[in-house]
Amino acid sequence: MKRTVVFILIIFIGQFSFAQMGAMQEQEIAKRLVIGAFEEIWSNLDSTMIKHYHTKDFLLLEHGELWNNDTIRNYQKRTLERTIQSKRKNKFDFIAVEKSGNSIWLAYHNYATWTIDGKVTGKAHWLESAVAIKTKDGWKLQMLHSTRIQEE
Repeated sequence: MKRTVVFILIIFIGQFSFAQMGAMQEQEIAKRLVIGAFEEIWSNLDSTMIKHYHTKDFLLLEHGELWNNDTIRNYQKRTLERTIQSKRKNKFDFIAVEKSGNSIWLAYHNYATWTIDGKVTGKAHWLESAVAIKTKDGWKLQMLHSTRIQEE
């Protein structure tokens, strides 16, 4: 009897640990999703990557403006048409990542630095949140909310 109880307890603890590890892995996937989206979509301006990182109904609430995938494509096109191209480098400080069912929400600071020929031409800082959902094609971003932070 004692062995049976110990055996059941070990199985229960193992399953709980496995579930915890799975949730942590999915949280890391969500972080990499945010980082990858900013690298591919906003730094590299690769419009083909939008479908890889965003759901079809993706929304970005950008400092009082509503953007969707088409708005982002148009932004990329206008940016790529500029004669002088800057390079964007991103840095993230994640505040919280929480999984609930088939969704994960994230809160983080997003820092961007733009350079031309190695010289810094601009910097920006945003406080952002994101919602990622599990789709048949894997995790994708469904929404971002972005608020610019004024640096002193």
